[in-house]
Amino acid sequence: MNFVTRCALTVLFAFAAVVLGASAHAAENISKVNGSVKVEPGQQVGDVDTVNGSVTIGAGARAGDVETVNGSLKIEDKAVVGSAETVNGSITVGAEAEVQKGIEAVNGSLTLRKDAKVAGGLENVNGSMLVEGARVDGGIETVNGDIRLATGSQVTGGIHVQEHKSWWKGKNSRNPRITIEQGVTVEGPLHFEREVELYVAPGVTLPPVEGVQPQRFTLQ
Repeated sequence: MNFVTRCALTVLFAFAAVVLGASAHAAENISKVNGSVKVEPGQQVGDVDTVNGSVTIGAGARAGDVETVNGSLKIEDKAVVGSAETVNGSITVGAEAEVQKGIEAVNGSLTLRKDAKVAGGLENVNGSMLVEGARVDGGIETVNGDIRLATGSQVTGGIHVQEHKSWWKGKNSRNPRITIEQGVTVEGPLHFEREVELYVAPGVTLPPVEGVQPQRFTLQ
């Protein structure tokens, strides 16, 4: 092996080490118990989790699975994450952002901004859902939450409202409201295990309704 070849290989190996080292550093997991976490715009990290605190994934950043127990999650515009989960807190996905799996909350609202994409489903127990011209490929599921599908939204996998199994029902409780605006596409059944109020814009073609028949209204 001549001198020039050895030099070229040395430079190549050094460059590869730098790239691999940078990639490993970029994909480093972030984990906390108390306190919020912010991933800066454009940054690349691995999984992000905290117990008591919110998580923000900055615009254009990339992360793995994002989780908290008590706190909200904010995925800013054009960011990409693996999944998003919280127990007590809201989840907001910005415009053109992408969630490669699903979004889950127990007590908290879920919001998808225009052109956001979720490869999995949206799921919660309590809290409203707003799909604002975004795409959901894994269906929508709730127990007590209102669901609003705004103009331009696409949902594959249908909508499932589970039975409310609690023995206690407060005096101010009401049936979930499902609103489907003009220009919305829903593929998959509307499966209701409890009574809901279904508001549908004129001209919207609905998939089959299964289970409890809803009270249906026409949006003005």
